[in-house]
Amino acid sequence: MTPTSKKYIVKLSDDDLKRLDKILRQKNTSETVANRIRILKDMDANHPPVKTYKQCASDHGISETTITNVVRKFVNEGLDATIKLKRSVNSDNAQRKVDGRVEAKLLEVACGPVPKGHSRWTLRLLEAQMKIILDEPISREAIRRTLKKTNFDLTAATTGASQRKKTQNHSLHGRCPGCL
Repeated sequence: MTPTSKKYIVKLSDDDLKRLDKILRQKNTSETVANRIRILKDMDANHPPVKTYKQCASDHGISETTITNVVRKFVNEGLDATIKLKRSVNSDNAQRKVDGRVEAKLLEVACGPVPKGHSRWTLRLLEAQMKIILDEPISREAIRRTLKKTNFDLTAATTGASQRKKTQNHSLHGRCPGCL
């Protein structure tokens, strides 16, 4: 099939190519965007040689369907829409409430003294304490994920043993990352 008989034809200007090359050289360019740029460059009718879908797919390790979708999006919506990632606000990449600052504060609280009347920190106690400290609620699930990520163990209780044994207990059970 010749490039002119295709339904969707990619035509990039010299300025578009320079812009795409600049984006491709950036360290923070995602693999998805980089693949889209490579597809557009390979399928560009203004700058031969134009590859077939099969050649492009085998060169970049992607499916022909992906190539079709990228080319269609470029022709219908333009360059900016093609190279922009569409992220859902509910995705894992959405802004998280527990960033490095909040995580450090959470670990500081969890490693600190337990409230009176309790033998250890629970997720509910930590949730209430963090709400007081930060003036905004953080879910128990976010707290649980953060503690799990740092190998923090809420079930490791101190036994009243000597300081040396407490430290050994912490390092054995991963109780407090700050004590390791």
